Amino acid sequence: MIHRTASALWCIAVVLSALPVTILAQQPPYDVFPPADPPYYRVRYEASVQTDELSFPVNYTIWIPKDVKVLRGVVVHQHGCGEGSCKSGLTGAFDLHWQALAKNHDCALLAPAYEQPEMADCQKWCDPRNGSDAAFQKCLVDLGAKSGHPELAKVPWALWGHSGGGHWAGGMVLLHPDRVAAAWLRSGVPLLTPNPERPAIKAHSLPTAALKVPMMCNLGTKEGVTVKDGQFASVWPANEAFFGEVRGKGGLIGVAVDPLSSHECGNQRYLAIPWLDACLNARLPKVSGQPLHPMPTDSAWLADVTGSKAVPAATFAGELLQATWLPNEAIARAWMQYVKDTDLSDTTPPPAPTNLRVSGNELSWEAEADLESGLARFIIERDGQFVANHPEQSKNQFGRPIFQNLQYSDTPTQPLVPLRFTDSKAEPGKNHTYRVIAVNAVGLKSTPAESAHK
Repeated sequence: MIHRTASALWCIAVVLSALPVTILAQQPPYDVFPPADPPYYRVRYEASVQTDELSFPVNYTIWIPKDVKVLRGVVVHQHGCGEGSCKSGLTGAFDLHWQALAKNHDCALLAPAYEQPEMADCQKWCDPRNGSDAAFQKCLVDLGAKSGHPELAKVPWALWGHSGGGHWAGGMVLLHPDRVAAAWLRSGVPLLTPNPERPAIKAHSLPTAALKVPMMCNLGTKEGVTVKDGQFASVWPANEAFFGEVRGKGGLIGVAVDPLSSHECGNQRYLAIPWLDACLNARLPKVSGQPLHPMPTDSAWLADVTGSKAVPAATFAGELLQATWLPNEAIARAWMQYVKDTDLSDTTPPPAPTNLRVSGNELSWEAEADLESGLARFIIERDGQFVANHPEQSKNQFGRPIFQNLQYSDTPTQPLVPLRFTDSKAEPGKNHTYRVIAVNAVGLKSTPAESAHK
């Protein structure tokens, strides 16, 4: 079950590394991907039997924004540990909301999918030193060749990771601080101090350069903050220790406690995406291939780690190196709303759908998500009259109902909801004018896309 396997945050699992690789391979449906036709591309690497290489098969799927001549970076959406969470990696690159973030910065969107079977040792991939770092960098070279974007091998990374994926993303910051623009760590962090109770988990060192990389530790309140026992109670102590070590040395790191959730991702994307957007705005060079810009610190706001009020850094009355670091006022105000109820507001409508086509009684169109609030549904109108919502009922058991629904590690469910609608009640042979209107997750409507049915 997904909820159980996600407890591998600290990768406390039965180590099956001695088993033959063929036994460790996952079984369907964990290897069932949507097709990777352009602008999507995919590479797969089989498991290695070498001790210093990746011992699980892995697929990397990437999305390249339309009309981007030269990529400036890559946004990486990394699933968590265990069979259930690994399943989430299959659709990460197809998420319209995360694509909106990537496109806003001329970045690609990359989603790995490690084929870790039930009860296998998550450390075999979520510690990047065990082969996943090398495999990731190899995939950038190979996907760059496939997509015609060889610059992928050199561009900066914006990292998001859930559970073991947070462990991986944080580890990549510590290993490659000069390549990482920012990292969002949902319910998972790397280890900086050896833990005698978990000797199999190797501690990382904290290089000075990593202190300049913006990071956010994000977890649910039921993961040890207000709920002190149960399956995920160790998440908060781990995050608290990591935050304390990094922030205590002046690191640009914050904590955002989800007041509603446990280990599931909840509504975190409505803060994570704007936060990453702010970091990418500040750090990505205009010309691909140039070094990352230093993160500005003169507009920072600070807050008590488990508090709910942020203030400009100059007016913060507490210990500066124990406070949550937030990059600017806009993010600070979004953070205050998030830690209160996760109900972030949005005053801008989503982009209008484009290229609405009608063939017989079937409509198809293209659409981009609202950067702040994503997409909840589309309204279909015929001759000025409401026909249907598409989908009829938006879903998401982990947070706000959205167009693509979500799995446990914050990726769309399969099969992907198509940008297509069949008007079964249209009168045969009669000309109709159709409109399609996008609605974001706070209910704001776009201007319509309009097409005549000939």
